Amino acid sequence: MSERVTVTELNTRVKEVLNNTKELNDLWLLGEISNLKKYTSGHYYFTIKDPGSEIRAVMFRSSRARIDFEPSDSMKIEAYGHLDMYVERGSYQFIVESMKRSGIGELYLKYEALKKKLDGEGLFRQDRKRKIPQYPKTIGVVTSPTGAVIHDIITTTGRLYPVDILLAPAQVQGDGAWKTIVAGIELLNRVGVDVIIVGRGGGSLEDLWPFNEEPVARAIAASKVPVISSVGHETDFTIADFVADVRAATPTAAAQIAVRDKGEIRRQLEDFTVRMNKALTAVTEKMRGRFMVVDSKLSPQKARDRVDMLLMKLDDMSSRMAGALSKKTMEMHRRLSSADARLVPALGSVVSGKKMSSEAVFSRIGPAISTMMGTKRAYLERTSARLDALSPYSVLERGYSFVAGPDGRAVTSVKGLHAGSVITVRMRDGKAEAEIKDKEEFE
Repeated sequence: MSERVTVTELNTRVKEVLNNTKELNDLWLLGEISNLKKYTSGHYYFTIKDPGSEIRAVMFRSSRARIDFEPSDSMKIEAYGHLDMYVERGSYQFIVESMKRSGIGELYLKYEALKKKLDGEGLFRQDRKRKIPQYPKTIGVVTSPTGAVIHDIITTTGRLYPVDILLAPAQVQGDGAWKTIVAGIELLNRVGVDVIIVGRGGGSLEDLWPFNEEPVARAIAASKVPVISSVGHETDFTIADFVADVRAATPTAAAQIAVRDKGEIRRQLEDFTVRMNKALTAVTEKMRGRFMVVDSKLSPQKARDRVDMLLMKLDDMSSRMAGALSKKTMEMHRRLSSADARLVPALGSVVSGKKMSSEAVFSRIGPAISTMMGTKRAYLERTSARLDALSPYSVLERGYSFVAGPDGRAVTSVKGLHAGSVITVRMRDGKAEAEIKDKEEFE
């Protein structure tokens, strides 16, 4: 009769067989590390593979202390240990007790070779990278339509600043995936979006390999619009990351780079409004002060005082010129009289000639003084006419009136008046005092 056993009993028996089989214990396993995961406990979980197969492996914290290097994806190793069964899941795995490096993986070498080639062509230069537009209307996304990337981007942009999202579906893993990524980038360029996000979630070097293909790198470099790469997580870098205009660690970070926070924009607008109002207030107050200065300079009393001062200067100038002319004339007569007394009769003809010359001089001085006086008087009349034109009295001659407050200053606004205020109304031929009974302000 066949034996009946539980699943746990079966897995336990397999575990015992594996542990007691010499050929499955104390051996060196050759392969390449993939999908390495490091936990806070200190345990490392990964896959050891070769071109034909793969097996799950684990290195516990106690064994990790035996090696002097840090394991990483694509690293070729020789792992010493034994095969064991994980009863709860019914899966077997290789328990790594020690490890040594045996070389670098072929994919990693290919990655480094392409990276060096494209860097030499200048595709990684910072000066060729374009700025992301501040206010994009449409964002193109090249990724899997069923992955978490597109969901994270839509959610983040909807929260920050809603924009149109145009998805170019692409295969992001496996053979031929790079062709769909290139096609998506070219399609979005033809459609005409403002910025493109190319991305997928994290994974092993093999999973991310489509973004390390040369055609993908060249498609990003040839894009007419800026490209944000979001491939893998914080520690994963692909060739696409180096070529793209901006590299984001996660899809959420890519969305935050592509759009601005509407709350931040609102705060900036409020700040600009406050600053503009302050500037307008300052300009208004400055202009108000200038108008007050001009108003004080053009008051009727100051204008009349200016005219009187100019007249005084003219009278003083005329008095000084007349005194100087009289003094000069008397001096000339004195000199002529002295010369007449000293000269001998034989020089009478010469003296007569000098007298005639002196008379000629006197005849020229008189008209010259008259001309100069006329010029000065004409200048005074023009100056007086300009002052009269600026004087409020000229306005009064045309039927207007001038209103002054109790302090004698011009009243230009009803805001400074109230019921009971006494004002003075000056007209062409006189003035009158009035009392304010009521006022009305216009908008």
